[in-house]
Amino acid sequence: MTTDVTTANDTEQTPATGAWRWIPSLYFSQGIPYVVVMTLSVIMYKNMGISNADIALYTSWLYLPFVIKPLWSPFVDMFKTKRFWVITLELVIGALFGLVAFTIPMSSFFQMTLLVFWLLAFGAATHDISSDGFYMLALEQHQQAAFVGVRSMFFRFSMLTGQGALVYLAGTLRDLTGNVAFGWMVVFGVLAAMFVSLSLYHKWALPRPGSDHAQGDPNQVVATFFTIFGKFIKKKNILLTIAFLLLYRFGEAQLVKMAPPFLLDSLDKGGLGLSTQAVGIVYGTGGMIALTLGGLAGGALISIYGLKRCLWPMALAINVPHIVYVYLAFVQPQNIYLVGAAVAIEQMGYGFGFTAYVLYMIMIADGEHKTAHYAICTGFMAMSMMLPGMFSGWLQATLGYANFFVWICLAAIPTFIVTALIKVDPEFGKK
Repeated sequence: MTTDVTTANDTEQTPATGAWRWIPSLYFSQGIPYVVVMTLSVIMYKNMGISNADIALYTSWLYLPFVIKPLWSPFVDMFKTKRFWVITLELVIGALFGLVAFTIPMSSFFQMTLLVFWLLAFGAATHDISSDGFYMLALEQHQQAAFVGVRSMFFRFSMLTGQGALVYLAGTLRDLTGNVAFGWMVVFGVLAAMFVSLSLYHKWALPRPGSDHAQGDPNQVVATFFTIFGKFIKKKNILLTIAFLLLYRFGEAQLVKMAPPFLLDSLDKGGLGLSTQAVGIVYGTGGMIALTLGGLAGGALISIYGLKRCLWPMALAINVPHIVYVYLAFVQPQNIYLVGAAVAIEQMGYGFGFTAYVLYMIMIADGEHKTAHYAICTGFMAMSMMLPGMFSGWLQATLGYANFFVWICLAAIPTFIVTALIKVDPEFGKK
């Protein structure tokens, strides 16, 4: 699967100062396409009058490339360099963003933009493979550890840009021109220019590690994948592991698809009637900051107490705060600060609770083929968001927002069952 970390003898040295030149921009570019297809698309379709059921069903399918990306990750190793893939894919993603802008004014814009978003999702998933592989090849092992926080920070910054600044820009342009489509066309035009620029920048900035070359036998790719996948399936208690990966975020996977439409929908439809700009601030900016702080707190506590002792507090944290949406739906408060605080509480709980999920995947993947097995875990992780998200819009339309959020609270039960059943090493995660 993904190439293992190489030693300093078979790759060029990459000084820390040189790494600062490309790591921030590389992981910013990794996050933007993901947030666009997963979140920005939801807000755009809601602005343009698409029903919640259609939004949830069709945008949930966009998770599929991230589910199945382990299937084609060997091809990235076998053809060309990781550097080539990164630069080329950023150029392709830029062109696809431009194509979204071009198709928005069409009468069949929903079908056309969905098609382009599908291509974007495959491009983003392949960019993930190549950029993570390049990171491991271009840095020595101690540098990889040193820059983990940097790459995470700039990935989060891309989330802030996508869910916050770009949403705010779309709403502002709509208010200025009275044209919803124009605002989103400009947003995707900006994204297109951004990614063409990033591709050109990375052509200059990315180093050329000596070990970054095509590897593996194309004739053996299928056999290699099934061998590695077979070893993953033979891990102890693997069915319980897969159940945990699929159900730990069962409620959150449904909530995340309906939260932006709920914030945008009018009061008479059961929503909060926020403007697009307000959603960009409350959900895209404040919520993302709270999510990041929750993740940092979760990582710090696990390093002190270990994953086993933190597992139940984190399972509760990812589910109990869903009750704030029950309150928002029944009361429909119009105080923007109250709404912002409620969203921040839920997002901070999610960030805190999700830390346990990531560490559990690392624990399961440990051993032979850890990189490939972690990639398989992330495929199940994406599936855990895709499948519940697909029916969340229909369920919300059937129940209404208030009852839907009550259901989200009840959806914590499968999470608690699998949390009670899994086995965790008491020392795993401790410093």
